[in-house]
Amino acid sequence: MEKSTIAVVNMSDNNIPTQRIIVTSTKSVGISLILTFLFGSIGMLYSTIWGAVIMSVVSIITAVITFGMGLFLVWPICMIWGAFATASYNKKLFEQIKQ
Repeated sequence: MEKSTIAVVNMSDNNIPTQRIIVTSTKSVGISLILTFLFGSIGMLYSTIWGAVIMSVVSIITAVITFGMGLFLVWPICMIWGAFATASYNKKLFEQIKQ
């Protein structure tokens, strides 16, 4: 797992530069895919919390209406959404480093 470092240099009140360093880990698209494959919308909690909540509600409604058969459509959508959310998270993180 890659570590990303974000360094921010600010000027304090007496014009002395201060530096904050933030170290965060990137998220793995592979882990996101495995979690959503195994756990469906609950596995999306790794990559996107709101997406997981939305897809959990959609999954429940779809499962009730179609007697579970609709989950064959919803499950891959969860996997795709989770992978894109993870990639988007990593992209935003790397854009912050470049600034």
